[in-house]
Amino acid sequence: MGFPSLRPLLSLAALAGAGAVALSTQPAGVLAQGTPSLMEFRWDNTKDYRKLYYFMTDTQRLKRSEYYLILKPKDRKTAILKLSITIPSYFDAKIDPKRVKLCKMSEGGMMSRTRCQETIPATIEIAENGRAIEIFPDTPVPDTGTIGVYMNIFNPFNIGMYQFNALAQAPGDVPMAGYLGSWLIQIDPPNN
Repeated sequence: MGFPSLRPLLSLAALAGAGAVALSTQPAGVLAQGTPSLMEFRWDNTKDYRKLYYFMTDTQRLKRSEYYLILKPKDRKTAILKLSITIPSYFDAKIDPKRVKLCKMSEGGMMSRTRCQETIPATIEIAENGRAIEIFPDTPVPDTGTIGVYMNIFNPFNIGMYQFNALAQAPGDVPMAGYLGSWLIQIDPPNN
């Protein structure tokens, strides 16, 4: 008897470099249905990183997908005057501000689907280089209830993991944005 070989896992870690690696306990042919992996490993895991929940309707590259980037009450300490989402430069998908909205969310589970319950009136702008989404609610969004950003886009061509960061500006005299957390989005290859 012996211990199972760690060589495949170490090879995976070596290929991943200094980024994040998600390990799934699912068989190779099973789709994840747009939910995050069961186990996540980050090389540079610090107390400054906060994982946020998200849901996608399709994780395959180039497929149209609905993204639900969730912010629960525990994820924010104050009301939100402005919400900024940074997007990595290698996320090569076009985001149309007409297909993005801020919502009061109904978080899904075993018996229900994650969905937008009510749109929160807001002005939405996409940075010229496509690397940020700026959301300006008409009135500050209170820190009670689950909110989220809904996007309807085509997934990028490149498979892999993409870290979207959430920054929020609270009402007050100092116009500084604070880090709320990150959504680690995974895009999968086509299911052949």
